[in-house]
Amino acid sequence: MKRIQLFEFEDFSWFPSSVRTGMTNLIAVLHRMMGISEVLSHLLAGILKENNLNQIVDLGSGSGGCMPDVLGQLHQTDGLQDVRLLMTDLYPNKKIIKKFSAQGNPKISYYTDPVNATDLSQVPAGLKTLVNSFHHMPPKAARQILKTAKDNNEPILIYEMAENKMPLLLWWLLLPISLAILVMMVFFMTPFVKNLTFKQVLFTYLIPVIPICYAWDGQASLPRMYAMKDLDVLLKGLHSDTYSWSKGPALKANGKPLGTYLLGMPKD
Repeated sequence: MKRIQLFEFEDFSWFPSSVRTGMTNLIAVLHRMMGISEVLSHLLAGILKENNLNQIVDLGSGSGGCMPDVLGQLHQTDGLQDVRLLMTDLYPNKKIIKKFSAQGNPKISYYTDPVNATDLSQVPAGLKTLVNSFHHMPPKAARQILKTAKDNNEPILIYEMAENKMPLLLWWLLLPISLAILVMMVFFMTPFVKNLTFKQVLFTYLIPVIPICYAWDGQASLPRMYAMKDLDVLLKGLHSDTYSWSKGPALKANGKPLGTYLLGMPKD
């Protein structure tokens, strides 16, 4: 495989939830800046309509990411006004759950129990999504996610905002510059965080834990992403007459590519 297994701070269970939330808030800002919501809503609209699905079950939602924005865009599409979003996470944050509950939107909810994406047998029904989180999974876990989707006949959409194309040597050579750029970006992005908290400001500008961890995780995610040929390795033996897989570049409504997707779907 081209992918290599580096660590990211967000992967560790001991990682402080306040810093984790601060980082996922920044990811949500980055998604809005890049237009990820537009790409996902365009991709999801076709899948939901073609397969008559009305619930999205997002795996690894963190603080919500871009999926609430995606749902808002889907509700502007004819025939998709009643689509619901159920967010889940392996480490559900009680404050985030409380925040979404307080909004009183019956079409958005956050699952209170931990959800492990490697076992979908007990997860509520709906189109499972993994948005910019599949690269966190080592090959064994990544394959298990695909296998459990197929074995339980669950539709699943995996999206990554970039593609692992850069030669590894070049990535290492550019790493110091890339880290410095990302740290500076955090200082400019933080004021655009929705519901900005004192802790996020504190751990960004006074004690710069969030910028440092965000910069490393952002760069470490690139070589951790599964290239298109890597996905073929993970999918070996998972094709069948009752379940199909497709992959390729994710497109905006104007046809411009931004990221890649892998879609698993029951054939009935």
